[in-house]
Amino acid sequence: MTQPTENRREHLSTALALATSGVPALPLRAGKVPFGNCRRCTGNACGGRPNMKTPGPCACPAPCHGWAAATTDQNIISSGVWRKAWMQASAVAYHPGGAGLTVVDLDDADAIAWARTHLPATHTVATTRGEHWIYRGAMQSANAVRPGVDIKSTMAYARWLGSGTGTITTLPDAVRALTAKAPPPARTAPQAVTASAPVGDGPCPHRTPTYLARGLAMAEQRITQATTGVHATVYRTFLAVLSTHGRCGCLTAAHIGRLFTAAQTKGETSRHCTDAWANARTTLGL
Repeated sequence: MTQPTENRREHLSTALALATSGVPALPLRAGKVPFGNCRRCTGNACGGRPNMKTPGPCACPAPCHGWAAATTDQNIISSGVWRKAWMQASAVAYHPGGAGLTVVDLDDADAIAWARTHLPATHTVATTRGEHWIYRGAMQSANAVRPGVDIKSTMAYARWLGSGTGTITTLPDAVRALTAKAPPPARTAPQAVTASAPVGDGPCPHRTPTYLARGLAMAEQRITQATTGVHATVYRTFLAVLSTHGRCGCLTAAHIGRLFTAAQTKGETSRHCTDAWANARTTLGL
């Protein structure tokens, strides 16, 4: 959906201001998710960023590859293809690790109370449900390091929610220890699939059932082998499956259930799976 002109200008202005201060920025679509890869980059067919460890676009000028699209290059941020993205953007995000920062994302009042007891004070920004505590220093990102707490730094993005209050302090060992020592979170059993398969009427590209089976197996493997950026991996995988198999009507609820099970085994919630699937369908117009 195209955003009002004043919102587009505000998002672009915010992104340029972040870039000027050395903070890599990128646009977000509705649902707080990055823009999907362009057609030539779908499923990382272009090869993606080298090792996906540095911010900035791939050879394609579009805001592709999620967090890795974040850039401080104002010419890229205000370029024609990015302007098209800003017209649809609902928010601005940034790559904390690319700016040498770590965001401790506190999702609720209990998480905030824990942080006030166990972490040193630093710059804070209010979020919809909790707070972002921002420290100077980068580290590996991780989800659910304890109840209601995520770490967003390298190979991740955080939504820009304003300047906040307080002075940024140095990343403490207590935060680093959350990823080094925290036991893996308990996972609930995968829930039943709640997403529908697209009803396609296009030509079927599957010469044999093996083609579809192999594609789904590769998609499951891509999700289960993800070690970081699981959210982004799940979304990109859903997008790749739908771009290949979503227009001919061959995908079934059982197929989608396999993908959801793989994602939930990696710690994703049923709701996130459903949202990622819906966003991928919207991106592809299915």
